[in-house]
Amino acid sequence: MSYEMIALLMFSSMMLLLITGKRVFGAIGAVAVIASLALWGDGGAEMAFSAAMKLMKWYPLLTLPLFIYMGYMLSESGIADDLYKMFHVWMAPLPGGLAIGTIGLMVAISAMNGLSVAGMAIGVSIALPELLRRGYDKIMVTGVIQAGSSLGILVPPSVVLVLYGMIARQPVGQLWLAGVLPGLMMAALFMIYIGVRCHFQPHLAPRLSKEERAVITWAEKVHVLRAGVLPLVIFFSMIGLFLLGYTSLVESSAVGATAATLAAIGKRRLTRRVLENTLRNTLAITSMFMWIILAALCFGAVFDGLGAVNAVESFFIDRLGLDPWQVLIMMQLSFILMGMFLDDTAMLVIVAPLYIPLVGALGFDLIWYGVLYTITCQIAYMTPPFGYNLFLMRAMAPPEITLGHIYRSVTPFVLIMTLAMALIMVFPQIALWLPQLHYGR
Repeated sequence: MSYEMIALLMFSSMMLLLITGKRVFGAIGAVAVIASLALWGDGGAEMAFSAAMKLMKWYPLLTLPLFIYMGYMLSESGIADDLYKMFHVWMAPLPGGLAIGTIGLMVAISAMNGLSVAGMAIGVSIALPELLRRGYDKIMVTGVIQAGSSLGILVPPSVVLVLYGMIARQPVGQLWLAGVLPGLMMAALFMIYIGVRCHFQPHLAPRLSKEERAVITWAEKVHVLRAGVLPLVIFFSMIGLFLLGYTSLVESSAVGATAATLAAIGKRRLTRRVLENTLRNTLAITSMFMWIILAALCFGAVFDGLGAVNAVESFFIDRLGLDPWQVLIMMQLSFILMGMFLDDTAMLVIVAPLYIPLVGALGFDLIWYGVLYTITCQIAYMTPPFGYNLFLMRAMAPPEITLGHIYRSVTPFVLIMTLAMALIMVFPQIALWLPQLHYGR
């Protein structure tokens, strides 16, 4: 049997196991271990061991539990609620102001946690009831929360970019900096869309009456500003120390985790329940990602040994006669199709052994491609019929928001994300300028 057929058999076996509902790391790891033993005998057993040792020695991986801990500490202690109150008071008078403020909240939550599910949970529990109570259109606000929460995998500290960096062997610090401007650009595009649409269709987002605006005094604005600024100060001080060169990436994550804990203590919100929930969630999410990365490294090692990457490159370039950009677009479309059925980590692990080396062989920058991959995941999250965020929203939303409302809500935001991805493809410096500025000194 040729190496190409072996690679195809491995890939199809893995997909079959995933379709049966097996856990991602179990399906991928099992195929990798069985293939390595079948191909190289007892020596193949060293692949899994080598992958585990590589994982344990990868120092930047320490940022993963620390940033997850920081996000859950700020969320469980209610400090994230203070942020929404700040956005509510300051943004409410604008057309669609509460929806615009919700995007701001999602950006802030993303900067604390790095996971889309955390932003979704906070948005549905805090922002959605208030938006519906104010008479906002339920289809629009459903899309707002889904789009805003998707920023969690792009804005640093993105856990998805940590996973990508591990598999692609790229520095996480550069990947995080590469995600800053695209994430802020996308959030700004969301806000502009909401403001313009609500200006021309005011019935979608009723503005506060003069009486309600009169109730919001400057004293109240200053009070909520002071309360809501605390988590932002934690984040910017942490990132500022890193950018100024005072701390390393791992040290910055430790600063963030410590500052979040001290903030909860200072507000007298660090209860036994808060600490227990934070530690439990941190352990669960971290362990999940560790197993997935381990399985991906083992699978990738077998694929490298087979030379499958060269075979795929030869098929696209030599046999089909496609140019590098056509191959790249085909890869992005395949991510979107897979995203209808799988989450971001599963997508990356399944195709990383093929796609990432192929991107490098085609002459593209792997830091830039990490941002493109992440935006494609955002689009895939919100693409019917089985986008991850669609069903996550349905599970968390109140009964009056149906699956039909959720499907209809995402269309304009998916188009905006596609526009953002096109801009980054045409102008790579949107993603590369900040890491080049910082690391090029």
